[in-house]
Amino acid sequence: MPQRLQLPDFPWDALVPYGERAAAHPDGIVDLSVGTPVDPTPEVVRRALAAAADAPGYPTTLGTPALREAAVRWLGRRAGAQGLDPGAVIPAIGSKELVAWLPTLLGLGAGDTVVLPELAYPTYDIGARLAGADPVASDSVTALGPRRVALIWVNSPANPHGRVLPAAHLAKVVDWARERGAVVASDECYLELGWEERPVSILDPAVNGGSLDGLLAVHSLSKRSNLAGYRAGFMAGDPALVRQVLAVRKHAGFMVPTPVQAAMVAALDDDAHVDEQRERYARRRDVLRSALVEAGFRIDHSTAGLYLWATRDEPCWDTVGWLADRGILAAPGAFYGPAGGSHVRIALTATDERVDAAAKRLAS
Repeated sequence: MPQRLQLPDFPWDALVPYGERAAAHPDGIVDLSVGTPVDPTPEVVRRALAAAADAPGYPTTLGTPALREAAVRWLGRRAGAQGLDPGAVIPAIGSKELVAWLPTLLGLGAGDTVVLPELAYPTYDIGARLAGADPVASDSVTALGPRRVALIWVNSPANPHGRVLPAAHLAKVVDWARERGAVVASDECYLELGWEERPVSILDPAVNGGSLDGLLAVHSLSKRSNLAGYRAGFMAGDPALVRQVLAVRKHAGFMVPTPVQAAMVAALDDDAHVDEQRERYARRRDVLRSALVEAGFRIDHSTAGLYLWATRDEPCWDTVGWLADRGILAAPGAFYGPAGGSHVRIALTATDERVDAAAKRLAS
C-alpha cells in the first residue's frame, strides 16, 4: 500500500470560532486576518483582459513574449535587475503555486534540505514536504552545520512580520549558497510596499554581484495590482534553473490562461495604479498602527509589506480572543512558527470604512 503523505492540519481552520465571535459584533466583523485585496482591479488591467478574451487555443507554459518582456522591463525599472533575458522569465498560476511546488520542480527529494525563515508563510514548509525533502526553519545559514542544503527560501519584505533584509545580508546568503551549490529562491511579492525601509531584490547586482547563477525571484501581481482573483505570478532568474522548471511544468500542464497573461502585461507596464494602491495602504497602515499603539500594543518590524506585527506580550490566542470580542479578526502569530507565539498579524487589506471601524473599537 502506498505511504500516505503526512501534512499538518490547515491552520486557518482553528481561527473559525474566533471569526464567529467577531462576526457577532453589532456593527459586523472587521476581518484583518487574511491579506486578500478588497480594492478594485485597475481598469487598465480589466480592459486588457477583455480584449484578449477570444482565446480558443492553448497558452504556452513559457508564456507570451509580450509578458516575458514586460516582466523584464518592470524588474529593471522597479527591482534594479540588470541583464535579465526574457527567456529567464516564466509565468505562474499565482506565486503560492510556485512556493508549493518549486522543490518538486527542481527535482528535490529525500535527503535534501530546504531552508525557510523561522517565521514564515506555511507553504514554504509544505512545499518541502510535498517533494519529500526536509524543511528546516532557520534565519542563520551558518547555524545549519553539515546539512546538505539544496534550496534556501528568503522572503523580504517578510510575511508575517514585515521585516526587510538588507542587501548585505542577502549577499551573504547568496555567497554561502553558491559555495555549496544550493539554490536561493526569494519570495518578493511585497517588494513595492516599502514604508520605513526600501526592500531590495535578489536580482539587484548589489546582492548578486552581477550574476544570476543559482538565483530565482518569485513575484506576484495579487497585492500590487489587486489581481489575487486572476492568479497571476511569475518567476525570473538563473536561465538554466528556469529551463529546468519549465521542462517539468510543460509535462504537468502548468499554464497561465492567455487573457490573464495579457492582463499581466498591462499591469506590469503601468506604475500609476500601483502607486495609487500603495497610497491606500499607507493611509490604512497609519490609522491601524496609531490605534493599536494607543490601545497598548507594540508594533515590531513592520517596516514594509502588507501587515502589522503586533503584540501585547501575551499568548497570541489570548490577543486573538481580545480582538474578536471587539469584532476584529487577526491572524495568530503561531501560524507562522513558534517564534510568533506572542504576536498577531494585522492585515491592511480592508476597506477604509472597516479600518476606521477597527480604530474606533480599539479606542473604546
